[in-house]
Amino acid sequence: MHAQLRREGRQIARCTVERLMRAAGLHGVSKRKGPRTTIPAPIGDRPADLVQRAFTATAPDQLWVADITYIRTFSGWVYAAFVTDVFSRRIVGWQLSRNMRTDLVLEALEMGLWTRQRDGRDLSQLVHHSDRGVQYRAIRYTDRLAEAGVVASVGSKGDSYDNALAEAVNSIFKAELIRNKGPWRGIEDLEIATVEYIDWFNHRRLHGELGMVPPVEYETDHYRHHPAPTTVGTALPSLHCTRGGTRQGDQPPN
Repeated sequence: MHAQLRREGRQIARCTVERLMRAAGLHGVSKRKGPRTTIPAPIGDRPADLVQRAFTATAPDQLWVADITYIRTFSGWVYAAFVTDVFSRRIVGWQLSRNMRTDLVLEALEMGLWTRQRDGRDLSQLVHHSDRGVQYRAIRYTDRLAEAGVVASVGSKGDSYDNALAEAVNSIFKAELIRNKGPWRGIEDLEIATVEYIDWFNHRRLHGELGMVPPVEYETDHYRHHPAPTTVGTALPSLHCTRGGTRQGDQPPN
């Protein structure tokens, strides 16, 4: 709140903001952990972990992270898949579904690819990192990554630290929207709310890791000083990322 007021040109002390919020009964939302819903796919020919728990990138579309979370509604469980750009923390793709089949994560990936290709972005140096979930290791998903020229990276251990940034996005989404605005009747009203939330998250929500600016503004400022390349490169970026766990089957958590 203090950062937003300063962006609007209002010179006010942080302690004054705290006092006024307290007097008005306002407070920030808090994140809390829910039960894990991950199981790993068979090892097979699993890709290497190219991230190693160091979620860093020097430009957009060097590293994306993907994960699934769940939401309780009056009509049953709903599952949400997100794809996030590590550099800007922008949610580039998302999808909701009543089940956790491969289509859920594949449609989120397709949205991310379409969003960047529509803007003419170069994806030749992109690494896609996920946990070891069966959805992300499905043949259709890995084939789509290969078709788009995206290199897959999969966490080598089944805990939240291996895909920590994606887990953090899930946690923020559930704290700021799901628990803050619920309860939810079903997937229909949740979809509408998620569209509005992600638009706010990407274009207006101030992010502490980005110097208190929204993700889209952060990307725009980057391209202002570092114009996007006009040719497609072939070298992969030097990245460090993390490994991640996998989501449980279609059974909702207790």
